Amino acid sequence: MSLTTPEGRSATSPLTATRRTGLVDQVIEQMRGAISRGDWPLDQRIPPEPELVNALGVGRNTVREAVRALAHAGLLDVRQGDGTFVRATSEICGALRRLYGTRLREVLQVRRVLEVEGARMAATERTEAELAGLTEILAERDRAIAREDLETVLDADTRFHRKVVTCSHNELLIELYQGLTETFRASVASTLDGDGPGHKIEHSGLLDAIADRDPDRAGEEAGGFFQELIDHYGQPRS
Repeated sequence: MSLTTPEGRSATSPLTATRRTGLVDQVIEQMRGAISRGDWPLDQRIPPEPELVNALGVGRNTVREAVRALAHAGLLDVRQGDGTFVRATSEICGALRRLYGTRLREVLQVRRVLEVEGARMAATERTEAELAGLTEILAERDRAIAREDLETVLDADTRFHRKVVTCSHNELLIELYQGLTETFRASVASTLDGDGPGHKIEHSGLLDAIADRDPDRAGEEAGGFFQELIDHYGQPRS
């Protein structure tokens, strides 16, 4: 089945006709799969209801119930008169994005918890090749800061932090962090926006500590710049 994109182009449908048992659950799973695979990109409008009905071979009520369930889970955003948009690629990211707008401080606190321990483990577990990769990413970030290219700063900063956690070689920590990358990238963007101090925070001390295989100093460096950001954004609102 071919669907029409928001721009009016024809696209191959990521959906197939469902069986006649557990229709709502099947539709939810297919739509969740289209979101997680990127067939329906983040922040973009999904196909309109009539196209979903035709592609899935179910009734309107089934599609509406599935959309409501995914909206409740935080994956979709139903905008009256404008359509339904992809809000997040997983339930956990959806939950954090609902909180994110007024709770940047809490997101930074969660990042600190994960990244301080990630930095400590990276200092003892990283390979020479991984250290070279961290060095190059940080150099790219610094060059982008110098030319005031904030989009590249955002990309490089996000990749640097993710790479540090990857260097821990703790698969559970890496998987948990990757599941939150979307929200964490948004937090980086906010610290770069307006008077945000994100682009002024140095990461060279953390890189040096990881290079020296000093876990205590690596943890202190990671905790230090997160505390600087947390302090900047003040106390949580009552």
